[in-house]
Amino acid sequence: MLLGNFLIGLREGLEAALVVSILIAYLVKTGNRRALIPVWTGIGVAVVLAFAFGIALTAASSEMQFKTQELFGGVLSIIAVGLVTWMVFWMRRTARFMKAELEGKLEGALNVGPLALAAVAFLAVGREGLETALFLWTNISNSSGGSTEPIIGALLGLAVAVALGYLLYRGGLKINLKRFFTWTGAALIVVAAGVFGYGFHDLQEAEVFPGLNAVALEPHAFFAKFGDAGDWMQTLFQGVLNVTPQITWLQLVMWAAYLVPVMFLFLRGPSASKPAPAKATEPAVTS
Repeated sequence: MLLGNFLIGLREGLEAALVVSILIAYLVKTGNRRALIPVWTGIGVAVVLAFAFGIALTAASSEMQFKTQELFGGVLSIIAVGLVTWMVFWMRRTARFMKAELEGKLEGALNVGPLALAAVAFLAVGREGLETALFLWTNISNSSGGSTEPIIGALLGLAVAVALGYLLYRGGLKINLKRFFTWTGAALIVVAAGVFGYGFHDLQEAEVFPGLNAVALEPHAFFAKFGDAGDWMQTLFQGVLNVTPQITWLQLVMWAAYLVPVMFLFLRGPSASKPAPAKATEPAVTS
């Protein structure tokens, strides 16, 4: 789970960092430094809301009985996968135009007042924060080895994202953002496929779907043949693919039903996409 959550924290965190960098850079360049206060206020409220959302999910699930908890977790896992899938495709399509879109909204908000500026920042960062909180919560709640490792992975990913965002803002780092979001998007689809299958496994435990005892694969039994090295390989396998020690037939079918078509559509790309401009390899923001 550490690697999967690191990827989620890195990908989602960098998107949020890019948004913040674009907003701050625009205000600094246009000489509107006084507007930084409401913008940072909106960003801060969005971050607090994301943390509160994660805490609320944890508190709500802890008070439920086992079957209700599994139903709750299964439904939210599927919803989280839907949101993340939409985000992956949306980012691939609009990443090149994000800067112009955000600056246009910010220019309009400057003419309205501080509340409008705070609202633009809150909405821009809040969406990323809520998606991240939901997807990380489903990963952490599905972790069979406790929550410490997934949380560490997520925090490391967010920390790296913040550092990259700062370097992009200062102009000290150049990243091919199109390539970055393509590779991380493909990897995130693999992680999401595991969460999607795990969601249906939870629904089987909640007795929404039958077949909990119809086991298709037993990774733990396979890796047990390799002794101590097998324990390490099983941890890596489960952490990257988000699979359970025992995989039911329904879980396996839903994993493949999500992964194969979504990955195909993602890698194929838009059928009528235009060539990216030469400056697409430059950082989205500069100081």
